[in-house]
Amino acid sequence: MKTALITLASFATILIFSAAKGNQSFGTKTSIYIPIQKDTSLQNSIKRGKTVYEDFCMQCHMATGEGIPGAFPPLAKADYLLNNRTKAIHAVKYGLQGPITVNGTDYNSIMAPLGLYDDEVADVMNYILNSWGNSSDKPVTEKEVAAIEK
Repeated sequence: MKTALITLASFATILIFSAAKGNQSFGTKTSIYIPIQKDTSLQNSIKRGKTVYEDFCMQCHMATGEGIPGAFPPLAKADYLLNNRTKAIHAVKYGLQGPITVNGTDYNSIMAPLGLYDDEVADVMNYILNSWGNSSDKPVTEKEVAAIEK
């Protein structure tokens, strides 16, 4: 079920519109068209996440998400991200050290903690999980990130 939030400005516009039509009370039946905009929270998160990615991740994982063979794993079409969601979020939130396997290739390097806020971690994860051949139906939320402990 989709709902629309009526802002104070929209509410004032409705009152003015109703008064102009001669409706003095809310008990009067008046049809007012209020367009419901598509929820773009995931799309907005992805846009913000792209900026975070460009600032913090692109140096190692490259603009295409392909990484650097032997040094930094790919994020593009990365089975590790899709099969280890919590571990992937943990790596972005706290950094990563030790061996991992991505797309059948072993990596053993260090990803330093980036110092991101939980909302930034969620945004960059949403960007990564929906870029370069990755697809995730379930958005990463700030609440989900906050629940992941060191």
